[in-house]
Amino acid sequence: MTLLALKKLLSRQNPLMSRSHGACLMAFMLVFFVQSQAFAGHILVTGGAGYIGSHTCCELLKAGRRIVVVDNLVNSCEDSVERVKEITGCASGALEFRNLDLLNLEGLDDLFKEYSFDACIHFAGLKAVGESVSQPLRYYHNNIVGTLNLLEVMNKYKCKNMVFSSSATVYGDPEKLPITEDQRLQATNPYGRTKLFIEEMLRDQHTADKDWSILILRYFNPIGAHESGRIGEDPLGIPNNLMPFLAQVCVGRREVLSVFGSDYPTPDGTGVRDYIHVVDLAEGHVAAVDRMMEARSECGKSLGCVPVNLGTGRGVSVLELVKAMRDASGKEIPIKMTDRRPGDVAALYTDPAFANRFLKWQATRGVKDMCDDTWRWQSRNPFGYRKAPEPDTTLNICREIEETVGFQGLTMHNILY
Repeated sequence: MTLLALKKLLSRQNPLMSRSHGACLMAFMLVFFVQSQAFAGHILVTGGAGYIGSHTCCELLKAGRRIVVVDNLVNSCEDSVERVKEITGCASGALEFRNLDLLNLEGLDDLFKEYSFDACIHFAGLKAVGESVSQPLRYYHNNIVGTLNLLEVMNKYKCKNMVFSSSATVYGDPEKLPITEDQRLQATNPYGRTKLFIEEMLRDQHTADKDWSILILRYFNPIGAHESGRIGEDPLGIPNNLMPFLAQVCVGRREVLSVFGSDYPTPDGTGVRDYIHVVDLAEGHVAAVDRMMEARSECGKSLGCVPVNLGTGRGVSVLELVKAMRDASGKEIPIKMTDRRPGDVAALYTDPAFANRFLKWQATRGVKDMCDDTWRWQSRNPFGYRKAPEPDTTLNICREIEETVGFQGLTMHNILY
C-alpha cells in the first residue's frame, strides 16, 4: 500500500468513531507505515565473509534483518557465511551471498537492480599494515576505488545510509589518552591513509548531499570469536595481529611469541592496547544501523556524518593478554622479549563515552571472555576454515614463509584494524 492510498483509506470517517479517535488512528497508522517502509529492504554487508563481517552478520540476523553479503574471498572464506546460517538458523532468503569484487562496477549495479537496500555496512578492503607499506598502489586502488564504486551505485539507487568500518589507525600517534573522536587525524601508513581518505570522501559526500546518513566506526583491536566456536579469525599466512598469532602458538602452529619492547612506561613494560570482543563490536554495528534507521523513521532526517570510537576504554598489556590466554588454553606459551620497533607507542585506548551515549551501546565482554572464545574457536579449528596440511609439510611450509618474509615469531601487537 502506498502512503497516498493509506491517507485516502483513513480519511473515510467511520460514523461510529469520534473525530479525535480517527485522528489518533490515522497518526498511528502513518507512523507504522513510515517505520515499516524504513525497514522493508535488505542490509548490504560488504566484506561480510571476513572476521568482523561474519560476526556482524550473526548479530544482524539475530535482530531480524535480511542481509546480502558481498565478498571477493581474497582474505576470507565462503564457509564462514554457511556457518553463520548454521549458528543463527536463519530462514531461507534471510542471508544471501554474492562473490563480487567492489572494483566490478557493473556487477555492483546489477546487485542493486536485484535487491532493495535500506543501508550498507562497508567492511570490504585490504587491511594488512605491513603489506600496505610494500604495496601502496594496490591498497589505494582496491580500497579507495572500490569504495568510490560502492558510493556511486548507492547514490544512483538512493540508498543513502552507510556504516563505514574505519580504524583507530586514523589517529596515528595520539595527542592524548584516552582517545576521543575530536582528536587530530594523522594516519602514518598507506592502510591507515586509505581509511582516512575514505572518511574524507564520506564527509565531502554528506556536505554535498545532506540526505546521506553516515556513521564512521573507528575501532581498536578486535579479538575473540563467536561463543559457538564455529566462526572466528582466520588470517592467511603469518598473522599480523597479536591474538591470532598467540592462538596459533597455543595450538602448536607457531613455536614462539616475540614481544617487541619490555621497557615501555606501562605497569609491566609491554605495550598496552584497547582489546574489544568481536561480538561486542558486531553489536556496535547493529546499534549503528538501528540508530540510523530510527532517525529516518521518526523524523525522516539524516544523522549527518558522525565518527564514533568503539572500544572498552580499558588498556590491556601484551603480557596480561598472554597470561589470560594461558589460563584459557591451559598451554604454556613460549615468549621471547625483543627490542621495540620504530613507530610503536606505549599505549592506545579509547574513551567510549560518546558511543555509549549516541548509540546506546557498551562493550560488556572482558578479557577472559575474549580468550575463552578465541581458544574455543582455535582448538576446534586449528587451521581455521581450511583443512590441515599434510603432517610432514606443515612445519616446513611455515618455516619457508618465515624465512622468506624475514621474521620469526612475528607479533605486530600495535597494529589496529
